[in-house]
Amino acid sequence: MEQVRWLINILIALLLLQGCSSAPYRAPVTDVSQPPPRKIHTHVVAPGETLYSIAWRYDLDYKSLAAANGVASGYTIYPGQIINLNISNTTPPPKVLKKNPPAVVKKKVPAVVSTPRRSGNTSSTVKKPPEVTTTKWSGSWQWPCKCDVIASFHSNGGLHKGIDLKGDLGDSVLAAGAGQVVYAGDGLRGYGKLLIVKHSDKYLSAYAHNSRLLVKEGDVVAAGQKIAEMGSTGTDSVKLHFEVRYDGQPVNPLNYLPKK
Repeated sequence: MEQVRWLINILIALLLLQGCSSAPYRAPVTDVSQPPPRKIHTHVVAPGETLYSIAWRYDLDYKSLAAANGVASGYTIYPGQIINLNISNTTPPPKVLKKNPPAVVKKKVPAVVSTPRRSGNTSSTVKKPPEVTTTKWSGSWQWPCKCDVIASFHSNGGLHKGIDLKGDLGDSVLAAGAGQVVYAGDGLRGYGKLLIVKHSDKYLSAYAHNSRLLVKEGDVVAAGQKIAEMGSTGTDSVKLHFEVRYDGQPVNPLNYLPKK
């Protein structure tokens, strides 16, 4: 009798197992999709920022940013001012023409200072632009340091908007072309001590992670002039991060620099 019960239990167990195996398997449904990055529509000016550095931060053309916010050609902004970022860049980069080193022509022009109206009392200092100085830039470029490329430009997704150049602490950082310094500071996250040089209405270049800045906003620099010393500010190793922008958009510096 016990044997019969044992056999019946075995048969029931086998039937249950067969039923489970015939049921279709459904993997658990998990939504791993991430929401798209939140688009930022405005920026509140912090002390030390310039219109150029704000445009650089958001990959925008400084001229379009000024026009969208009613900022006059002197590009004066002040801490606490709200900057509208709802503009678009559609200008494609031009064909690269490498020319002879540019000549620098200094011509003093009175700066146009426009102070936007604001309500309430505030002790914030108005961020005045440097004295406007025009330079003649022929469009040629030179290497910003005598060192090797260790990281390349990647336009896909904006992962790496320039090139990294390996050097030693204190190595000379040179202006890649004639122009005017429009930003000198450490207010852009991830860039450390940064210089931005305006070469023309279209082109700007940037030099990041410096240990020491040797020029200030408003200074006119010549191609090849020492403007900083290499360092590791804002990063984990000594290097120069070099970028070129055309109408606010990152372009590959290796398309402009002379072949080594």
